[in-house]
Amino acid sequence: MVLHRKEVDAESEKLRSRGTVLRAALRVSEKETRLEELQTLLSSPDVWSDNEKMAQLNKEKRILDDVVNIFNELQLFQDDLTLLFEFADEGEVDEEGIHHLITSMRTTIEKLEFKKMLGGRTDPNNAFININAGAGGRESQDWAVMLTRMYLRWAERRGFTLSEIDRVTGDDAAGIKSVTYLIEGDFVYGYLKAEIGVHRLVRISPFDSNKRRHTSFASLFVTPEIDDSIDIDIAESDIRIDTYRASGAGGQHINTTDSAVRITHLETNLVVQCQNERSQHKNKSTAMKMMRSKLYEYELQKKMEDSQAQEKQKMAVDFGSQIRSYVLHPYKMVKDHRTNFETGNADAVLGGEEILDGFMERYLLTVGGDGDA
Repeated sequence: MVLHRKEVDAESEKLRSRGTVLRAALRVSEKETRLEELQTLLSSPDVWSDNEKMAQLNKEKRILDDVVNIFNELQLFQDDLTLLFEFADEGEVDEEGIHHLITSMRTTIEKLEFKKMLGGRTDPNNAFININAGAGGRESQDWAVMLTRMYLRWAERRGFTLSEIDRVTGDDAAGIKSVTYLIEGDFVYGYLKAEIGVHRLVRISPFDSNKRRHTSFASLFVTPEIDDSIDIDIAESDIRIDTYRASGAGGQHINTTDSAVRITHLETNLVVQCQNERSQHKNKSTAMKMMRSKLYEYELQKKMEDSQAQEKQKMAVDFGSQIRSYVLHPYKMVKDHRTNFETGNADAVLGGEEILDGFMERYLLTVGGDGDA
């Protein structure tokens, strides 16, 4: 390994400069100030008696700590590199150490670039995901099952909490026509907004006795769970609430009361429904959360529809355009049509493994993930 001092100096200066720009873009000084405020709040006995408030503040602290700690790490690398340069000027050249620090700085800068892409107001929030089978009956309903399993495994691998909100089973009870989940964790919406759109599957059908190749479609829509920091006012006169008997597998667990709730927003015709609890009150509360989330996204999209950002994301939210293809025959490949990112390891993607993160991250870094920042 030969130390080319001019090239190393230029790379080092470039990384330092990018770090300075990112520090301003991510408002690190504000985050440090807010962390001090949070520390004071979390030490107050008034907060200890409010579990929901405590959890909310701890989540905010955890997210802010993450960004600040990465910058502190970058600063340590910069300080160590400066020291090694001083030693090199005195004749003690540690080429391996210098190149290691340059590589570490580059990796840390990449982490910060991605944090910037998750800088939208609702990116840190939990998210409701809704998966719908496309036309094609049994084939598409089975694809909806596979797609649901993929995202649930992804969420479980990352340690997120899952709650099923609503499910409409397929024609043979094994498939899915539509399903909605609430996924809770840090930056769930920030990641999953990259997955909004139509997903296409190509495979030899397990339902076709002639073993022909079939193409199936399913759509994914994601909305952030809206917390109290965002004011979405819904008047009783703006909505219609319908109750009905929840569907189920039958037997001793069948629901014999009208506990399921469907809410329709009259002006926008947005509809949400929840049937996962036996309590009508709980289902109504969850459905109202979903409606607040949908209305927030609706209003945000209206504001963006004439902007360049909306043009960039138009393909992702249009049901008529596929964002990704999953080919299982005659070869195996998953390709994102927005970024051209692809892999031959289709089984790992459908298993919700780490490669799925790569598709999300490439989209956010390539197309842009600032969203509602």
